[in-house]
Amino acid sequence: MTAKERLPQLTPALLAEWVRDARQRTLDLIADLRDDQLLGPRLPILNPLLWEIGHLAWFAERWILRHAGQQPPLCGDADALYDSSAVPHATRWDLPLPSRSATLEYMRQVQERVLDVLDRGPNSQETYFIQLAIFHEDMHGEAFLYSRQTLAYPRPSVVSCQLSVVRKVASSSLTTDNRQLTTGDGGAWPGDVFVPGGTFMLGGTPEEPFVFDNEKWAHPVSLRPFAIARAPVTQSEFAAFVEADGYRRPELWSEVGWHWRQTAQAEQPLYWQRDRHGWLRRDFDRWLPLEPHRPVLHVSWYEAEAYCRWAGRRLPTEAEWEAAAAASGPDLAVPKRRFSWGDTPPDATRAQLDGYALGCCDVAALPAGDSAWGCRQMIGNVWEWTADAFGPYPGFTPDPYRDYSQPWFATHKVLRGGAWMTRSRLLRNTWRNFYKPERRDVWAGFRTCALQP
Repeated sequence: MTAKERLPQLTPALLAEWVRDARQRTLDLIADLRDDQLLGPRLPILNPLLWEIGHLAWFAERWILRHAGQQPPLCGDADALYDSSAVPHATRWDLPLPSRSATLEYMRQVQERVLDVLDRGPNSQETYFIQLAIFHEDMHGEAFLYSRQTLAYPRPSVVSCQLSVVRKVASSSLTTDNRQLTTGDGGAWPGDVFVPGGTFMLGGTPEEPFVFDNEKWAHPVSLRPFAIARAPVTQSEFAAFVEADGYRRPELWSEVGWHWRQTAQAEQPLYWQRDRHGWLRRDFDRWLPLEPHRPVLHVSWYEAEAYCRWAGRRLPTEAEWEAAAAASGPDLAVPKRRFSWGDTPPDATRAQLDGYALGCCDVAALPAGDSAWGCRQMIGNVWEWTADAFGPYPGFTPDPYRDYSQPWFATHKVLRGGAWMTRSRLLRNTWRNFYKPERRDVWAGFRTCALQP
């Protein structure tokens, strides 16, 4: 079987299932919120959720129905309300947004027409934009979750659980309403693995059914041998850095990182606080004791950098991260794995994904997802910062949605691997996420490399 034959076959029926599933996830994540919560406070890192769900419908209409399908607009003022490239972020609370019921009706009408396109058989351009709209909605699903976390809204009830996602659970408990899926405690997973140097092909390949413009295309990079941690940094490991006055020692921080720490008045990770028993972290609207063997969450790139300096370590480069996840053997030039464990699609024995667990598992859990070198959880559980600034690969050309990547080059840092809420259909080893280095509201952690292999 060739590599292309092992890739998912994106039939109209499968895409229709994804369209419905992505929309049901969106509805699940807002169903319990009051109208005032859908608008929420004016914060520079968030969107009003009422605007955001309308934006999802507008995006699908704009690119699938109007751009690819040449259909007339469904809503005459939708561009003035929902075009994220034209509507300044700070004004989105002041717009004459339709009511909740009117917005949901607009979403329903757009979805019906997209499903009609799939039912009649889409052309290649429509198929591309349908995939783009599905993945766009999936990514906003993560944003809905970090918005709920930021605003201390209750844990959502994610009920759109597909049996195909959870059909295999190694050491798990699943309640009847699908709100709790865990994969065992697992414990710690310390130590490094050694990855030999060589020429590695960094980036995506045309065989993929869909590739974002910032992944294009695979190109050779030269890697020196390196040693990378088998697992992400845990909450207990990061607590040791906090207890060692890591936030009060400027020598551990870069100049810009120290300026950020002072400006942000950061003294510990976001959503941490102490009580007489020890450290707690806020999980949506409740405070929990630290889970010592689960990845540290909600740390900025600057915090990750300072931890590394304290620990005598460093962040992996983007190429090192991908080689540790994707290389299938000592010769880095041989064809890469699509996922850390191989080409088989993710399931619950290999990766903590799709949001059904509503949280991380221990870093030693899910050994079936190990890379060829023995790195664990490089797909799922927590996004991992890398050392590199987000930038174009050689020969970069923006795709039709030009604002997806290009505006963020140089100002953002690259994260890899996905997190517990990332939809599994989004991911592969070459997938690149990107945020500004000061962001710590997102579901980000990191793993480290030895200074010398």
